[in-house]
Amino acid sequence: MTATGERARQLHNTCAGSVDIELFLHYSLIPSLCIILVLSFLQRREHCRRRDDTSYLLGDHFGVIIPLDFVGTFSNRWSYGIAFGATANKVMLLFSEGYRPLQVPQWAQAFVLLVGGIEVGLSHFPFFACLSSEFRLLSSILGFSYSLIWFVVTVLHITQCPHGPFLGRFETVIFYWPSLLCLSFLLGRFLHMAVKSLRVHLGWVPQTEEKPFLEFHQAEHVKQLLRKPPLQEEKKSWFQTRIYEWDPCFQFPSRMIGTVVLAFICLYLFIVTEFCVFVYLREKLDVFEGTLENYIASVNQTGTLTPVILQVKELMNVSKGVWLVTILPASVTCVSYLFHILACYRKHMKRLWAGNRLFLPLKFHSPSSSGSVVAIARYSGWQIAYILWGYFIIHVMQSLLGMVIMYSLVLPIIHNQGLEMLHGLGIGILTVSIVLGLMVVQVWIASSFFLQPKMSATDKQKPLALNNRKAFHNFSYFLFFYNVLLGLGACLSRLLISCILGTWLIARIDRTIMQRGYEGADMGFGAWVGMLYVDHYHTNPVLVSFCHILIAGHRERRLQQVIKYGDLNQSAGARVSPRARTRWLLLQTLINNPRLVMLRKSKPDHGSREFIQILLTCSES
Repeated sequence: MTATGERARQLHNTCAGSVDIELFLHYSLIPSLCIILVLSFLQRREHCRRRDDTSYLLGDHFGVIIPLDFVGTFSNRWSYGIAFGATANKVMLLFSEGYRPLQVPQWAQAFVLLVGGIEVGLSHFPFFACLSSEFRLLSSILGFSYSLIWFVVTVLHITQCPHGPFLGRFETVIFYWPSLLCLSFLLGRFLHMAVKSLRVHLGWVPQTEEKPFLEFHQAEHVKQLLRKPPLQEEKKSWFQTRIYEWDPCFQFPSRMIGTVVLAFICLYLFIVTEFCVFVYLREKLDVFEGTLENYIASVNQTGTLTPVILQVKELMNVSKGVWLVTILPASVTCVSYLFHILACYRKHMKRLWAGNRLFLPLKFHSPSSSGSVVAIARYSGWQIAYILWGYFIIHVMQSLLGMVIMYSLVLPIIHNQGLEMLHGLGIGILTVSIVLGLMVVQVWIASSFFLQPKMSATDKQKPLALNNRKAFHNFSYFLFFYNVLLGLGACLSRLLISCILGTWLIARIDRTIMQRGYEGADMGFGAWVGMLYVDHYHTNPVLVSFCHILIAGHRERRLQQVIKYGDLNQSAGARVSPRARTRWLLLQTLINNPRLVMLRKSKPDHGSREFIQILLTCSES
C-alpha cells in the first residue's frame, strides 16, 4: 500500500492537466450570467411601471427569475435534488474553507466565504433556472448546453489526472463520479424537456395545462379528512409499523428532497476525504513505527524502555484498527438519520396540520415570523453541516468506545490476562448490581409498607397516601446518609449519559439536545421549527383547498360575466370590439363615480375639458 501510494503521489506531482476546476468555476460565471440575462429578458413582469418612468422603454421584460421555489414546490422534485447534487464538490470545498477566491486579512475571512458561496451559487444558477423557467424549449437548450460544458470539463479533469496522492489509482474518479452522475441525469432531463417542448411547438401534441394551484396529493388529503374513518383499522406489516409507512396523500417538497440528496453526496465525499487523511496518517505512522523498531533493536541490548515503547506501538496499532472499523457504523448511523429526518418532517407536519403543537416546547408554539422566514433559508445548509459534523463526532465517540472495549476486554485476553479481566469485570458488575438492587429494594419497601392499600381492585397502583409514618421517618433518616454517597454515582452517570446522548444526537436537527427551558439556545432546532411553520402556513392542504375554491369561484364569476356580455352583443346582432367594450365600461364607471375623472390623465383638448365639466355638473346636481 505504501509503494502504491508513493507511485500515485509521483504521478500526481508530475500530472499537470489543462483543466483546473477552480479556475473554470471563475470563468463559468460568464455563460451563467448570459443565460440568466436571456431568461430574465424573456420573463415578463406582472406589474409594469408607468409611462413616465425611465425604465418603461424595457416594457414588461427583465422579470425576476427564481432558481427554486423553496416554499411549496412539489414538481420536478428529483430534478432539483439532482441539480443540488451536482454542486456537492463545491459545497465540500466551502465546508472545508478550501475555496477562497480572494486573499484578505484573517478578520475578513467571513466576507470571503460569503463571496465564495455567492460565486458557487451563481455558477450553478442556470441548472435551477432552466428547470423552473416557463420557456421550456429555450431553457432546455440552454440548460443542456451548460450541463454539457460542465460534464466535458469534469471528464477532462478526471481523464488527465485520474490518480491522487492518498488513495492512489482512480482517486479523482472516486471523488467526482457523483457529480458526473448528476450531470448525466441533468443532460437527460434537459434533452427530454427539449424533445417534449419541440413536439408541443410543432403541434404534434397538445400543450399541457399550467401548473395547478391545488396539488393532487393535497386534494386527496382533504378528501381523506372528509371521509368517515373506517370502523376497523387495516393490519400493518412489520415494515410499516417499525420502519416506514407510505402515505399517498403526502409529498415531500423539492427543498427536502434536494437537501437529502446533497447531504448523501456530501457525506460520501466527507467519508472518502477522511479515509484519505487516514491513509496518509497511517503511512506516516508506519514510518514512525519503523523508527521505533530500530530504536527497540538498539535498546534491547541494554533492556531499558522496551515495555513503554511496545505499549506505544500497540496503542498506535489499536487506534488505527479501531478508527478503520468504526467508519461503517458511524456512516450507517448518519445515513439512518437522513431517512429519519424525512419521517420526522412528515410526522411533525401532519401534527401541525391537525392543530397539535404539544410536541414542541412551549416557547416554540408561536415563533417569530421574521425568524421563521430566515429559517427556511438556513435549514438546508445547516442540515448538511450538522450531518457532516455529526458524522465526525459520532465517529470519534465510537472510536473512543472501541478503545475502551479493546483495552478492557480484548487485549487482556490476547496478553493471557483473561482471568484477571474476568475477575475485575465480575467485581464491577457485582458492585453495580448491588447498587441497583438497593435502589430497587427501596422502591419495594416504600410500596409494601409506606403506602396505604388500593381503594379499588382495578387500580393500577396504590394511592399516594403515607402509611406507617413513624417507620417511614426512620427509614428516610437512615437512608439519607447512604443516598449522599449514592448521589455521587448518579451525578456521574447523568453526566456520562448526557455526553453520550448529546454527541450521538448532534446530527439530529429535528430534536433539541438542550434541557427544558433552554431550547431557545439550540439554533439548529430553532431553524427546524421555523421551517416547519413556514411550510405549515403555506402548504396546509386545507388552507390551499380553501384558496383554490375562492380562486375557482372568482374565475367562474368572471367567465359568466364575459358570457353575459357576449350574449348581449350577439342578441343585438352587432360585433363590438374589445376596445369599444372597455371604453363603454370606463364611461359607465365614470358616470357612476364622477369624482374619479379628476384623477385621470387626459389630453388637454377642448373636448376632454368639456366632458369633465359635464360630469362634474351632473355630480353636483
